[in-house]
Amino acid sequence: MTGAARPRRRRPASDRLVRLLRQPSARRFGLLLLLLAGFGLALLLAPRPDLTQLPRLAHSLGGYAPVAAIVAGALLLVALVPRTFVTLAAGAIFGPLPGAAYSLGAALLAAALGFAVGRLLGREFVAERVRGRLARLDGWFARQSVFGVITVRLLPIAGFGLVSYGYGTTGARVLPFLAGSVIAAAPTAFGYAAIGAAVSSPGGVNWYAAAPASLGLIASVVIIHRWWRAERRRR
Repeated sequence: MTGAARPRRRRPASDRLVRLLRQPSARRFGLLLLLLAGFGLALLLAPRPDLTQLPRLAHSLGGYAPVAAIVAGALLLVALVPRTFVTLAAGAIFGPLPGAAYSLGAALLAAALGFAVGRLLGREFVAERVRGRLARLDGWFARQSVFGVITVRLLPIAGFGLVSYGYGTTGARVLPFLAGSVIAAAPTAFGYAAIGAAVSSPGGVNWYAAAPASLGLIASVVIIHRWWRAERRRR
């Protein structure tokens, strides 16, 4: 009679990460594309929550609500949920100013996560294959300052999460990317949070909290105009 089978020991996370890094770059890049496709499909099929019910959830979490809001918001953003919805929800739960602050914390965490995943799964594949103009574009991302990241973030190219993944596949530096991502997200965060607060508690919102949104719109126009003039001069 044989003894009882020994339980299988789970590999540590560090071992799984090493095994992933040893995979061919094309396979890792394919995994990144599959991940994004899965997020996009889930986004289409998932039901839309009612913003008016969200404050009750915050009350049930008590003092952990702000941390839960930042972490949950970041996970939603990396799952390609639009930042507009995340900020509206934060405003509906916490009010305009705290909601804006928590949504910016979620944006910072999501930018770091998306960048890390893109760098881990896609950077080697892209670096091995960029040639000609794509190589010059990759070099431009590598030299980008905070101002350059702000400019890209303000352009209507793609959603917040998708841009984070894309930046990770380039040679961009992480600190300018994170700083530029938060600065670019700040103006609209106040406006959308104020709208979310108005949905959950009509008449109880100080709309002066949305003033940075109008300033952000002006700043966006100025930044894009300066970038366009700089490109013309360079050419």
